[in-house]
Amino acid sequence: MADLNVTKLLDAAVSGIGGHSRPGQVRMAQAVDKALKNGTHLAVQAGTGTGKSLAYLIPAIMSARDSSQPVIISTATIALQKQLIDRDLPRVRAALADILDPPPSFAILKGRSNYLCRYKLDRASSLEDSLDTEDTPISELGAASARVFAWAEETETGDRDSLEPGVPDLIWRQFSVSAQECMGASRCPFGEECFAEYAKKEAGESEIVVTNHAMLAINAIFDVPVLPDHDVVIVDEAHELTDRFTAMSTQEISTHAFDLSLNRAAKLGSGVRDEKLASAVEDWEKAMGQIPLGRLVDLPEALKPSLDAIVSLTGALITSIGTAPPQESTNDPERYAERQNVKMHLESQREAIIRILDVFEEPDITQHKDVVWLTEDERGRLSMHIAPLSVSHALALHLFSSHTVILTSATLTLGGNFKAMAASWGVPKHSWRGLDVGTPFDPAHSGILYLPTHLPEPSRDGLADAIIDEIYDLIMAAGGRSLGLFSSKRAAVQAADALRHRLPFKVLCQGEDSTGALIKTFSKEENSCLFGTLSLWQGVDVPGSSCSLVIMDKIPFPRPDDPLLQARKEAADAAGRNGFMEVAAAHAALLMAQGAGRLLRVTSDRGVVACLDPRLSSKRYGSFLISSMPAFWRTHKKETVIAALGRLVQHSTTQHNSSSPEQSR
Repeated sequence: MADLNVTKLLDAAVSGIGGHSRPGQVRMAQAVDKALKNGTHLAVQAGTGTGKSLAYLIPAIMSARDSSQPVIISTATIALQKQLIDRDLPRVRAALADILDPPPSFAILKGRSNYLCRYKLDRASSLEDSLDTEDTPISELGAASARVFAWAEETETGDRDSLEPGVPDLIWRQFSVSAQECMGASRCPFGEECFAEYAKKEAGESEIVVTNHAMLAINAIFDVPVLPDHDVVIVDEAHELTDRFTAMSTQEISTHAFDLSLNRAAKLGSGVRDEKLASAVEDWEKAMGQIPLGRLVDLPEALKPSLDAIVSLTGALITSIGTAPPQESTNDPERYAERQNVKMHLESQREAIIRILDVFEEPDITQHKDVVWLTEDERGRLSMHIAPLSVSHALALHLFSSHTVILTSATLTLGGNFKAMAASWGVPKHSWRGLDVGTPFDPAHSGILYLPTHLPEPSRDGLADAIIDEIYDLIMAAGGRSLGLFSSKRAAVQAADALRHRLPFKVLCQGEDSTGALIKTFSKEENSCLFGTLSLWQGVDVPGSSCSLVIMDKIPFPRPDDPLLQARKEAADAAGRNGFMEVAAAHAALLMAQGAGRLLRVTSDRGVVACLDPRLSSKRYGSFLISSMPAFWRTHKKETVIAALGRLVQHSTTQHNSSSPEQSR
């Protein structure tokens, strides 16, 4: 590789896949290469169309060969994992096959529960026999199970994502195990044929290993070696990193979960539940019923006795459960695996309670490192949750201190700079640099940002009639072709219900079908509209005229009763910083940047982003939010926007007619 540099390899790869050189892609590849060689962290904002995956894959391959260690690429979504593994990496390998010997190698590594378990497949084989009878009709779930059996005969990877069509979670759980449930390859009679173990082995022998932020968190923060040894981590979709690490560091405990563990523990012993522990759990449930839902800033006196008792009694039960009869691991591996699984569940629940009790050992709430809150599900079951106030320290300690990290996304600058993101990641000062390589689009020429000032400010009573009327006028001008991004499911449903009888276009609403199916319909049926909430702000990639108008009903500030974000705001205020800007405004800015990014997906796209919240123009924080979005041409004038959308419809219709068979004859 001594006579090759990143620019030459990138040129060869781009040429090999039939692409063309992009200045932003070249700048990014050179910057990533330099950072990897110097061992410095790099944050790169690369807009849609830059070709950022190729810009980091080429220097990653060079780095892996120079160090003889794999490079980890972590993503937030399954869609990007599939793009890397099924499209980008195979194309790069083919393009560089004549230059690099051997060709680049790569693998994907997921959590164990994503792989078919041969042991559970064998144990479930009797189910297949029961399904294959002439008298018994095969139910929907039975048919799904039969498909798993058929697929198991031919799959080489055992990866759930390669099973098409997929099966419900209820069925998949019958054929898979979590890391906690696995009895271990050495004890399992199918250990030598284990798909998960094979995936781990293949990853250890590959130059590029694609995984997800959850696996990265397990490997880094919890020091569980689920990934092969590595020095370099490339984090794509880095705007999601702190949320995913927070989710992995959050624990939930409930009386329902304890009851399940107690029942399983009883089956491993005499068949009798631990009545003392069961009684303590009942006391805990009664105590929770006396406490308001939401954040706990101190520990109510009613809770402490039952939690202390559960900690003590659970410790004794864990010791009892963990004492396996001699030879059980050899003679009855399934029972042994269940014993270890129940033990780990009890240990996790006990550790969560100890963690909760430790929070309140510190009487000063401003010194709390964790946040505790109480919730109730739709069945009326109560749960306690605990999450870190911040994961920045953990990331600094476990990720940035021991690895060279490249972080990239289309949206990393909030308010025009990287400071907010860098602070949330905890990347040490002076150890990193930020680079915005831009986008091949010209937002000011291709898009309009419509900021109406005549509409009412949002209220808690739902969408005002004036907002509904405004959405109607905009969609009519756009000829359908509209993506409605709403701040709540309630607002999305309200808008869909109110406009379906008024609009001559199909209105799709999130929740009426799978999100993937709705997006597919929206893309294919050009005049349709799609309304939805959070996942659509980030998960829609529909190039062309099908998405000519993006509507945001209001600024997506976090809910004021969100216990974790509220605690983070208060902590920032207590430290003398602006908690509103640091937490609420940053949260909204990221979503608005992502939402606005749905409009321009290819260089030929044109359209309007309409933000129907007048606070963007009237409040001081409005400029911060606007500067986080692409630099569209801005206007407050409705008539200007209506006219522009009309021209887009006319242009699209003209193009459609000129390409129709009748016109071409």
